[in-house]
Amino acid sequence: MSQSLPPILVADAPGLDFLNSVATPVDVPLDWLDDGDGLLAWLEQADMVPAKVLAEVRQRAMPGELDRMADKARNLREWFRAFVREKRGRALESTDLPELEPLNLLLARDEGFAQLVGDGGDGSVRLVRTRRWTSPEALLQPIGEAMAKLVAEEDFSHIKACEGPTCTLLFADHTRGHVRRWCSMAACGNRAKQTAHRQRAKAGR
Repeated sequence: MSQSLPPILVADAPGLDFLNSVATPVDVPLDWLDDGDGLLAWLEQADMVPAKVLAEVRQRAMPGELDRMADKARNLREWFRAFVREKRGRALESTDLPELEPLNLLLARDEGFAQLVGDGGDGSVRLVRTRRWTSPEALLQPIGEAMAKLVAEEDFSHIKACEGPTCTLLFADHTRGHVRRWCSMAACGNRAKQTAHRQRAKAGR
């Protein structure tokens, strides 16, 4: 199953990593959210929800409830993918906001709050945000927050699709000069180098 493989977290933006939870890095499509177990595993490995919280949610969930949440997560992902693919390559504007109403509706259901906590053993105090995990539905909130941060904080002009011929991964190009072309040099970048080398060798013969 897909969730037995580590998720692909190369986008430099958690909201895009969520979109990359279904991918075709080589030839076979993989979906890390294909069921409830996959959703929980992805949330833990993407560091969006603490393992302790996920264990408690799993224990309280009714039969089939987590699978239904995974279905909602996939629907949310595909809706947001369509938005990102349409808008990437240019800066977002306030006129794009009406299309994001489903995301605002999700965020409005968040049971998040802030608390003052002690910071380690040095005696300092800091303000942290957390949330009440009252139902499996709350698992969508950190995903929604990551998507909202992508919209609010990333320049969509620099959101790109990997140039690998079969790769479907998206990423935020934070490189100097915005010259990034591949999801990773170890994967598609290396394959492109090998292909170019073979073509040069063939042309030289």
